[in-house]
Amino acid sequence: MTVSHAPPSAMPAPLEKPSAPTRMPPELEAVVPASVRRSRLRAAPRWVRRAVGPLLLLVLWQVFSATGVLDPDVLASPGAIARSGADLMADGTLPAAMGVSLQRVIVGLLLGGVIGTSLALVSGLSRLGEDLVDATVQMLRTVPWVGLIPLFIIWLGIGEAPKVALIALGVAFHLYLNVYAGIRGVDAQLIEAGTSLGLGRWGLVRHVVLPGALPGAMTGLRYSLATAWLALVFGESINADAGIGFLMNQAREFFRTDVIVVCLVVYAFLGLTADVIVRILERLLLQWRPTFTGQ
Repeated sequence: MTVSHAPPSAMPAPLEKPSAPTRMPPELEAVVPASVRRSRLRAAPRWVRRAVGPLLLLVLWQVFSATGVLDPDVLASPGAIARSGADLMADGTLPAAMGVSLQRVIVGLLLGGVIGTSLALVSGLSRLGEDLVDATVQMLRTVPWVGLIPLFIIWLGIGEAPKVALIALGVAFHLYLNVYAGIRGVDAQLIEAGTSLGLGRWGLVRHVVLPGALPGAMTGLRYSLATAWLALVFGESINADAGIGFLMNQAREFFRTDVIVVCLVVYAFLGLTADVIVRILERLLLQWRPTFTGQ
């Protein structure tokens, strides 16, 4: 029996398995956090975003004035107001009036601040002081301070005194309420902790109570500044012969709406400047108190 051996080359080739189709790796999409998306929307500086509203209002105002929708005798156009403001600045009328009004506000603010803060300390730090002071202040606070103008004229005349007194009265009430609330809002556990550390009465007042009441005091200062400018408007209507209110009264007699608006813009600018100064003070004095600033 003969067995034949086939040469290796004659042997059938092994079957190759079909290659699997090559799968492409999935494309990865970058995931952008929501905070980053929001930051892109807010890429513009804050001062640009804050200026959008006033600029849009000015554009609409100018368009209505140019098309005759707004009568110049009712309300002057922004261009006419800008020209009047430039003329008042050039001849020195507006800077002089601003100086007089600023002096009245500063004196009234200092006087009212000292009175309001002193009464708040007496009433807030002592129960006896609260019994003697708080009821009287709360009663006087409910009296419309603008309605006291006739009495101020009778008591103090028509000079600078009634104007300064009116400003000081409005400032004192706001500071009293906020400083008093700040003192009484200090956490009692902080007082206990200070006592356990050996702080005496004045040590507690200095290191615990007054720092704790400082945020309320700064809030009261902001309210007081707004009230001071409001009181100045009323005060300068009392037979004033200088100041921004005096310019407004003169413009009213001659139906100069452009000058009236210039004076109102100056009031707003001075008030805004005072508010910015208080905000800077808050950042400097309240660095120890982290607060929520928005998202």
